[in-house]
Amino acid sequence: MTKIAIIRLRGTDDVKGTIESTMQMLRLFKKHTCSVYPKNDVLMGMLEKCKDYVTYGELDEETYKLLVEKRGLKKEGKLVNYFHLAPPRGGFGRRGIKAPFTLKGALGYRKDAINILIKKMI
Repeated sequence: MTKIAIIRLRGTDDVKGTIESTMQMLRLFKKHTCSVYPKNDVLMGMLEKCKDYVTYGELDEETYKLLVEKRGLKKEGKLVNYFHLAPPRGGFGRRGIKAPFTLKGALGYRKDAINILIKKMI
């Protein structure tokens, strides 16, 4: 099954309550937090709702193993599905965290390019 990696890029100021509650359900409490979930319709609906504050894409197995190895946390003997990352080396992109990925920014759906971003943030 395909895994989706979600990274919160923008902070908590001036966020609507419904969007903030959606991000809390996704365990994205702070900037530069990454969550990994299996792809399904419910998750994609939640991502569509908070696309102006997060970036997401399909995670490959190699990057997932690297993420768990470097940033994995265990609680009560189980691996949790969220990770705290550093800001990316080299920055987010030409237009920063206020523009969508399709317009050379950082927000929204980025397909397989999420793997490159995660490697820059580990």
